[in-house]
Amino acid sequence: MNRICNLFGIEHPIVQGGMVWCSGWRLASAVSNAGGLGLLGAGSMHPEVLREHIRKCRAATTKPFGVNVPLMYPEIDTLMQILVEEGVKIVFTSAGSPKKWTPFLKEHGMTVVHVVSSSLFAAKCEEAGVDAIVAEGFEAGGHNGREETTTLCLIPAVRRATRLPLIAAGGIATGDAMLAVFALGAEGVQIGTRFALTAESSAHDAFKRLCLSLGEGDTKLLLKKLAPTRLVKSDFATAVEEAEARGASVEEMRALLGKGRAKKGIFEGNLEEGELEIGQAAALLHKEETVAEVMTDLLENYRDALQRLTAGGSL
Repeated sequence: MNRICNLFGIEHPIVQGGMVWCSGWRLASAVSNAGGLGLLGAGSMHPEVLREHIRKCRAATTKPFGVNVPLMYPEIDTLMQILVEEGVKIVFTSAGSPKKWTPFLKEHGMTVVHVVSSSLFAAKCEEAGVDAIVAEGFEAGGHNGREETTTLCLIPAVRRATRLPLIAAGGIATGDAMLAVFALGAEGVQIGTRFALTAESSAHDAFKRLCLSLGEGDTKLLLKKLAPTRLVKSDFATAVEEAEARGASVEEMRALLGKGRAKKGIFEGNLEEGELEIGQAAALLHKEETVAEVMTDLLENYRDALQRLTAGGSL
């Protein structure tokens, strides 16, 4: 047992990313039932929909699970009250400062984890009183840090900046990648892309099939004037890239993005007009699996990699 397992009361230090349009109660409960920590992705749920998913997740697992809350959520006060009313015990916050809401959540007995993309913000998290940190490199899908720091560089920098329990994220989809980030100072991993493409994910089948066909270089970090976002190369991504190349203003980029594009692409399967968010690790994945199969493979691959490494002897 390590600090991450002890903190959440889980068997394996594997956290499923709380991804918009992918992370409903079926995915979260499946990960928790397999010994990891499942997260509901509140960012794509209206408050009462989140309440429904919390209740369904609790009915589907007796194991710990949590909720991921983007702090820029438009109805944040209502959402936080629902977390209290429903007795949620673990909250991952992202996309904002943890200073305002961490005291509130901890006053109500919740374990609080915040997602960062730099060692500077990791130190601020410790000051804010969070219980653990997710350090996410820019290999990750969806919204990313402006620093564009890779996981390989970010984890040791954050490890030096804070003594809090540290979870690595971004580009991690295999057991040997888990071993690599543990060697750099992480104590757990948060995996998004691989779980987003499982049978239990609520993403559309067309989106999953596309992502499982991707190769190296088939995603790109775009929308940098708004919030850097890793997207699958597509018709919409091409339009974004062309607009950015000609120096489109923030207002023009917002108009191009519009509303509901992530839902259109990920949840509804519109591969031409949708915003298709997925991480670089998709290039390593080529078949749909169940959560149980993913967890088994992660753990077996980790143990095999550790054995290979130790069998090699010292330098």
